[in-house]
Amino acid sequence: MIGLYKAIKSFKEDKHNSFKTFANMCIERQLITAIKTSNRQKHIPLNSYLSLNTSTYDEDEDKTLLDILNNNTVEDPLDTITKKEYYKTVESTIDKSLSNFEKQVLIKFINGESYVKIAQELESPVKSIDNAIQRIRKKAIKNIISNDETEV
Repeated sequence: MIGLYKAIKSFKEDKHNSFKTFANMCIERQLITAIKTSNRQKHIPLNSYLSLNTSTYDEDEDKTLLDILNNNTVEDPLDTITKKEYYKTVESTIDKSLSNFEKQVLIKFINGESYVKIAQELESPVKSIDNAIQRIRKKAIKNIISNDETEV
């Protein structure tokens, strides 16, 4: 319909073409444009959506995805405080056990920098960065396990 509308608006008799041929060409081009537009990557979320009003597991079930997502569970404040304290003790224990080089590597690694970029910034071989990250992981696991054992 849009192609036909555009054909009606822009048809000129002085071009010596029949309206039927011109309208056919406009409609085909509009269809091609619509197909290309719908297949673009930016439209994938709209074209492959999942309705929140569909039933969750079976067709006969009354519970929808929206009902499940509206679950208003609130975390216990005591749990929140306990978790924060636990994370602080883990961070401080790991911080105490790391060398200055390992701390620099860890900060850059947490910020999402690649091994190569970290190596360039710290003027070290990439293998040294990899070794430092492996040492950090081992120390973190060791300290977390020892913290858990002392708390129990």
